[in-house]
Amino acid sequence: MSVLIGRGTRVLVQGITGRDGSFHTRGMLDYGTKVVAGVTPGKAGERVHSVPVFDSVEEAVSKTGANCSVIYVPAALAQDAIYEAVDSGIPLVVCISEGIPVRDMVEVAAYMRGRHARLVGPNCPGLISPGQSKVGIMPGSIVKPGKVGVVSRSGTLTYEVVWQLTRAGLGQSTCIGIGGDPIVGTRFADMLALYEQDPSTSAIVLIGEIGGSDEEDAALLIKRSITKPVVAFVAGQTAPPGKRMGHAGAIVSGGSGTAQEKMARFQEAGIPVAKTPSEIPGLIASALKPGRKSKLTLLRSKRGSKPGRLAGSAKSKRRGGSAKRSVRTTSRKRPAAKAARRRGR
Repeated sequence: MSVLIGRGTRVLVQGITGRDGSFHTRGMLDYGTKVVAGVTPGKAGERVHSVPVFDSVEEAVSKTGANCSVIYVPAALAQDAIYEAVDSGIPLVVCISEGIPVRDMVEVAAYMRGRHARLVGPNCPGLISPGQSKVGIMPGSIVKPGKVGVVSRSGTLTYEVVWQLTRAGLGQSTCIGIGGDPIVGTRFADMLALYEQDPSTSAIVLIGEIGGSDEEDAALLIKRSITKPVVAFVAGQTAPPGKRMGHAGAIVSGGSGTAQEKMARFQEAGIPVAKTPSEIPGLIASALKPGRKSKLTLLRSKRGSKPGRLAGSAKSKRRGGSAKRSVRTTSRKRPAAKAARRRGR
């Protein structure tokens, strides 16, 4: 099993005849992904890497049974491409396009409410389930099938962490980049819930960055609801306030959204936080050791215990103290009783 995509995923590529669409379609096919259709208005009947091209998403879905769309179109056309995919009944839409105006995404977020479709992105690398399917631009050469779920706001940092895990012999169930824009379709909390329900995922790596409050929300959810071990990393620990770092959403504003604040929230929830990506494999390996309780489990058990039953509680100390006094009193009387018996003799 895997999360969101697998062997049964049938991919439709919007913008397949463009430079990026054509290039990454080849990469997905080489990995073994079932790319069944492409869409570019006005180019129906053409083929790209033997994949048939249609004029509309609706026509492509009806003729090929596509159940996932990946979008490689210019930013100005991305909003309409998302609408078309959702209106055609595709349950999973992955938008790779970057530079989409925030206002467009505000409208997309409102449009998606109440509809049975999930949007991943925009401005994201997509996702990959090792050995099963790849949707987007993630390199398939660095992944390995396993039980670690990876979710990240950063694209290239995802590749770095995944490669570190693979080199350490820790395979992945599904790796996903949710995107670094201020408004995205899928957030950390959504993916944490999916990984929690996935039997093929035993541990989770969460890669955050400065800006926004997504990491803080994730820490709260993990503290309340996630039972699987989680290891976190926050990028931008040396970022100056007010300066955007790469992504549109990676900016510290008004003194909030700093890496230090996010790391503190994770630590308060009992989540191990790596200072560098190279520390992540060791923390995950430690969390997966048989019989080892995570900091989160220990934190929960401590909070869930009743004060009266704790070994160090005041009540137990009072009881222990009175018992010791009674023992000492009894031991003092014994020599006197023996002396009395001797005198009586």
